[in-house]
Amino acid sequence: MKKLIFRKFIIDVLIFFSSSILIMGLIVWTLQAVNYFDFVSEDGHGLKVYFAYTALNFPKIIHRILPFMFFISLFYTLIRYEQNNELNIFWINGITKISFIKIIIFFSVILMFFQIFLGSYLSPMSQLKGRIFIKNSNVDFFTSLIKEGKFINAVKGLTIFIEENNEENFSNIFIDDSSKGVSRMIYAKNGIIVSENKEKKFILFDGKVINIDKSRINTFEFDQIDFNLQVFGSNSITQPKIQEINSSHLFNCLFERNINIEKDCGQNYMIKETKQELLKRFYKPFYIPVIALLCSFLLISGNYKPNYSKVKKYIFLTILLILIISEASLRYSTESFFTIIIYFLIPFLLFLSFYISINKQIKNA
Repeated sequence: MKKLIFRKFIIDVLIFFSSSILIMGLIVWTLQAVNYFDFVSEDGHGLKVYFAYTALNFPKIIHRILPFMFFISLFYTLIRYEQNNELNIFWINGITKISFIKIIIFFSVILMFFQIFLGSYLSPMSQLKGRIFIKNSNVDFFTSLIKEGKFINAVKGLTIFIEENNEENFSNIFIDDSSKGVSRMIYAKNGIIVSENKEKKFILFDGKVINIDKSRINTFEFDQIDFNLQVFGSNSITQPKIQEINSSHLFNCLFERNINIEKDCGQNYMIKETKQELLKRFYKPFYIPVIALLCSFLLISGNYKPNYSKVKKYIFLTILLILIISEASLRYSTESFFTIIIYFLIPFLLFLSFYISINKQIKNA
């Protein structure tokens, strides 16, 4: 009987939790997708690339909202059980409040480890795949953009005009490249696009290059020249960000173990940012059991008590305040080794104090 009751409760929490986190995730995803659209479309990518890239950012959104949605789900389910007098049925059937609280804590610990896995591996992996996906498709759109007799301005700082396109054998090509602050104009009679070492190059034949640097003009003719399209493919960073590196790799970066810092540790690698990212991944999930324990105070103050409505408000506001403070104070967490230890101890101390308090109230009830 006890197992059936516990199973029903966990299923009810999971159903509300799954549906709410999916709905909220889709809302946040939609809002962010508007910004991603500008980022992706300005490089000339189509809707397929856009939706694939935004979908790969969905685990990051779930990771951010998971603690809050768990709090809402557990809080709502406990209040609903209390209002429907289902909790009284549990107590009548011999289930003690402390055993029920232990089940809630056990469930929250499982969710805590899932949050750590999500933040340490799944979310970074999906974000990195999104960046690689954009990078690999950077110049795939180039051929589709080429229109005979029209100027191509899809990439900032690069204008291309092609008079004829015969199955990717181009004729009478004009290129205006001002991406590096120096104007360069290229004219070629013929050209083809080839792939070499995962990079696409525009090979031009029989033409002329005009370099304009302030007041100086240099001109030279060529029989063949390679024009690299990859560097103009996207505004996205080619090296991974810290958020896109899994936790094992970040620990290696932090302790400089068998790695190349510049190559393997993200763009503009900094120790402080790495510490903050690791704290966010491992420190914040420990608040999930704290949230579960705070919600468990609802089991002690039943709706038959006159101050039950106040208790609900206090618990709700306390948990909300803890979540906000844990998020806002993260930037100060890596000031010294002492602050790191303190930040790691805070959720454990809160959990211990709440657990002692809830045990006392149950014994005195």
